[in-house]
Amino acid sequence: MDRRRPGWRESVGDGALALALLAVGLAGTGPAAADEGGTADGRGYALVVVAALALAVRRRWPFVTLAVAAVATTAYLVLGYPYGPILVSFFVAVYTVATHRTVRPAALASAVALVLLTGHVFVDARSPGLLGLMPAAAWVVVPFAVGTTVRLSREAAARTRAEEARRLADGERLRVAQEVHDVVGHGLAAIHMQAEIALHLLEKRPEQAHAALAAISSTSKEALDELRVTLAVVRRGDGAAERAPAPGLAQVPALRDRLAGTGLPVAVEVDGEPRALPVAVDLAAYRVVQESLTNVLRHAGPATAAVRIRYAPAEVGVEVTDTGRGAPGPARGTAGSGLAGMRERITALGGSFDAGPTAGGGFRVYARLPVEERA
Repeated sequence: MDRRRPGWRESVGDGALALALLAVGLAGTGPAAADEGGTADGRGYALVVVAALALAVRRRWPFVTLAVAAVATTAYLVLGYPYGPILVSFFVAVYTVATHRTVRPAALASAVALVLLTGHVFVDARSPGLLGLMPAAAWVVVPFAVGTTVRLSREAAARTRAEEARRLADGERLRVAQEVHDVVGHGLAAIHMQAEIALHLLEKRPEQAHAALAAISSTSKEALDELRVTLAVVRRGDGAAERAPAPGLAQVPALRDRLAGTGLPVAVEVDGEPRALPVAVDLAAYRVVQESLTNVLRHAGPATAAVRIRYAPAEVGVEVTDTGRGAPGPARGTAGSGLAGMRERITALGGSFDAGPTAGGGFRVYARLPVEERA
């Protein structure tokens, strides 16, 4: 139900419509009466003016507009004037009620208007009797049906837009949640491992413990910086996302260096010529590498890892293997924040994803992402 007050553009439009129908009524009432062998006098024209000008407030007060138009039109017909342009004003008034109000009150108001309009059939001696009910009823039934259809179509379109907005909002929240999980999960895993090293070496080798604590400080700062960039996506307009671009495969060497401080040796191998990738593809590939290495750090035990990046003309592939325990741990299962989360990222971009234990006892994660070739 449309209960909002019309804006100035709508009010101006209603006023223009009222003036247009007034001009039509004044110009067409005389000829319409002449065609029926009658004449239109001052009373008839006055009723035409009232019915037309009532439409100037049709969206602000639909029921009032319909009441005025119905009374004026009924009086016009009861006084013996033939059908003419005044019925167009009545038609628009019924249509307006059906369009801007719900079915029950609109139907009730239209039914009352119909009773009033058909009253002339019984009081006018020149009326064709009950046969005159059909054309009179059409001036109510047709605009009511059209107006109701328009209103239902608008409501359906509004629901569709609202559902689409909710779907997009939910997708954005899930994407940001995945980004936060990847950033925070990797940072905390690295910090935890470095803290364990620092506690172990604190008394025996304080100088190495100092290096581990320095690595904790550096890792936490980098994780916080990346988290700020991720959350800046939600706060449109602060410019943070533009000042600090999203991470990509070019940051894999820096990721390797950070993990070296946790005791996880990572070898990086690049096949093909590195090139600029679409932001979404670049970020998804980097997150697969980051999450896979985080899983190695958390669950593989003493291990080494290898990252292979393959650039092809129409795709890019990333593979992460390790020499640790091949049996899947909690993060390697199907939870939404583990392998399933990586799979969702890749398949959403039209790629393929595979993960599982290797024959040698380690674990392998592979992702392939299509890249559109530029002309």
